[in-house]
Amino acid sequence: MDKVHFSTGKDDWGTPQNLFDALNKEFGFTLDPCADDNNHKCAKYYTKEQDGLAQSWAGETVFCNPPYSRKTKSNAGQIAWVKKCYKEAQGGITVVMLIPARTDTIMFHDFILGKAEIRFIKGRLNFEVGGEKSKDPAPFPSMIVVFRGGQPTNEIKSIMA
Repeated sequence: MDKVHFSTGKDDWGTPQNLFDALNKEFGFTLDPCADDNNHKCAKYYTKEQDGLAQSWAGETVFCNPPYSRKTKSNAGQIAWVKKCYKEAQGGITVVMLIPARTDTIMFHDFILGKAEIRFIKGRLNFEVGGEKSKDPAPFPSMIVVFRGGQPTNEIKSIMA
């Protein structure tokens, strides 16, 4: 097994290319606000240093695979990213997130359930590590969250990755 999936310090889970390609075909993404020079999925992207949380996403169609940790001294954490995606979508844009399926959290109930389309992914994703698809699946389930221009929805689907 890849040790990286089980290390407590793991925060960045690279989006599997086949999953991104399928979503990009549907949505036509123009911005990846949680990227670096080696793992960005869109021509326009923000690095940690550029701080996608502090940037305006107006007029973009956004794909967001944020850091998965809770807030730390060096990281705003997943909750800040979910709030940012929700807020930006209120301005009329579409934001698609790939995040762990943590349906027991306050974050899920306050910012996702009833406010976004939810697509639960069957099975566990093999994320990219260093640009290569991991041979072992993640130790957690994942979901796609689609905020469509601030329009509330109760749509829940199950998809294959």
